[in-house]
Amino acid sequence: MTIEKQLGMRIRYLRTSQYLSIEDLALQAEVNKNYLSDLERGTRNPSLKVISRIAKALKISVSELTKGIEEF
Repeated sequence: MTIEKQLGMRIRYLRTSQYLSIEDLALQAEVNKNYLSDLERGTRNPSLKVISRIAKALKISVSELTKGIEEF
């Protein structure tokens, strides 16, 4: 599984565990909801700045956001 796919799954898991809609997280992270949807599907490769904004919106650290993601 690609890093993008793993990150997308992790974002979706964390978002849904906090009962946030994709629109809510996109608004809080200041990213387009379609872009966030693409990230969750693993079809985009986000910048570190975007990853940081998503982590902040989820009220977690970047390291917590990327926990368990490995390159194979």
